[in-house]
Amino acid sequence: MPPALRVRLSAMMFLQFFIWSAWYVTMGPYLRDVLAFSPRQIGWVYNATAVAAMISPFVIGMVADRFFAAERVMACLHLVGAGFMFAVSRAAKFEVFYPLLIGHTLCFMPTVALANTLAMKQMSNPGKQFPHIALLGTIGWIAAGQLLNLFQTRAMTTPISFQLAAGVSLIMAAYALTLPHTPPKAAGRRATAREVLGLDALRMLREPSFAVFVITAFLFCIPLTLYWGFATMFLQDMGVANVVGTMTIGQASQIVFMLLMPFVLGRLGVKWVFALALLGWATRYGLFHLGYEGAGPWSLYLGVALHGICYVFFFVLAYIYVDQEAPEAIRTRAQGFISLVTLGLGFFVGSIIAGWTVQQFSFPNAEPARHRVLSDPTRWTEGSFAKWERTDGPVYGRIVKIQRRESDAAQWNAAVEILDRTAGPYAASGKTETVLLSALSKPVTLWGKVWLAGSSSCLILMVPFLLVFRCFPVESASRAR
Repeated sequence: MPPALRVRLSAMMFLQFFIWSAWYVTMGPYLRDVLAFSPRQIGWVYNATAVAAMISPFVIGMVADRFFAAERVMACLHLVGAGFMFAVSRAAKFEVFYPLLIGHTLCFMPTVALANTLAMKQMSNPGKQFPHIALLGTIGWIAAGQLLNLFQTRAMTTPISFQLAAGVSLIMAAYALTLPHTPPKAAGRRATAREVLGLDALRMLREPSFAVFVITAFLFCIPLTLYWGFATMFLQDMGVANVVGTMTIGQASQIVFMLLMPFVLGRLGVKWVFALALLGWATRYGLFHLGYEGAGPWSLYLGVALHGICYVFFFVLAYIYVDQEAPEAIRTRAQGFISLVTLGLGFFVGSIIAGWTVQQFSFPNAEPARHRVLSDPTRWTEGSFAKWERTDGPVYGRIVKIQRRESDAAQWNAAVEILDRTAGPYAASGKTETVLLSALSKPVTLWGKVWLAGSSSCLILMVPFLLVFRCFPVESASRAR
């Protein structure tokens, strides 16, 4: 591959994943602390990519593969996606925010597959050349996090991350038109929904080991989504100052384990590498639990750094295993099927359950054990839960209105509706009290129990998988085939 072409394709991957990272990592704290979304609503918002992952095969298989060149479809989708993302940055209510984000992800997710297709079409040996190009996607993800880190708290308390994603989407729309012409690969050939979704691969489920792998992978996605949706909020509650930058440690780890993957897989085989992924996620959540209980910042950073094992040994292994097991005639459709099961159905169900789980361990459903004082009173928003002290003890309430009458933010008042629990769970009492914002503190989710539930789920899934799954090592399976 000519060096100039390698640079062009690498820049494409860099921009592609820069866009995703720009809004995805910071969205959780923004939704909770600025828009006052509940954990359940945040879980629903984070399933937007899963909804798009289930629908995008139709865009690729029914439209892009048959009628239009890949680079032109990418340009149009990024252009429309930029409009949706800018609208997202202006949305303040769940009923508006969620459908707008769905609109963006419906535009964005197909471009991931299109970028892969466009890159591989230019390669003489995709198996060797593509990983080096794809690596720039991970670097783009890290770069977005490091850039947002320069904005400090503004990255999570203003819509700047969504505006950044919209701006880079516009750049990507223009850049896509300069990429090598890649005509539709299946022009004139009729496609069916069954083929597009990879449902021809369903017959592979007759093989017990493959069925066990797919079912475990689907169930495994449920505890996994706790990390993607809520880890940034957890780190923020634990007092980590550089949350966005800390999360990029995981992508750096991912690069290392991508390089180690062939060696580890060759020595251990699919079964034990997948078991290491399950154990890695259980360990990560266990470390987060220890961090919440006071073990120290090291447990938080180490938990994030395990992302290499957690991501590569699960997602990358899944694609390798399916490629190894699927007959050549349906290999591409089998890859689409495993994506549908994990990134689509698995993440959709997982995001909803993750939001519900965090909701159960958050105020007012759970009595908080910790409270976080905001050093900047201007970060309080209407609709937030708060605690303050009175002579008769602590009081909880929901901020109804913030009164910004003084020039000094430390003197700002809030009208807070008192929540009463004399009759059982916390409920609105109908009484309102005026309190200084600087006297309020935020109830913190019982994160220790959240991560303990996630860790236990991973360990529970690992036991039947190890007992039931049977698979030859990769080398033996390849020779047998």
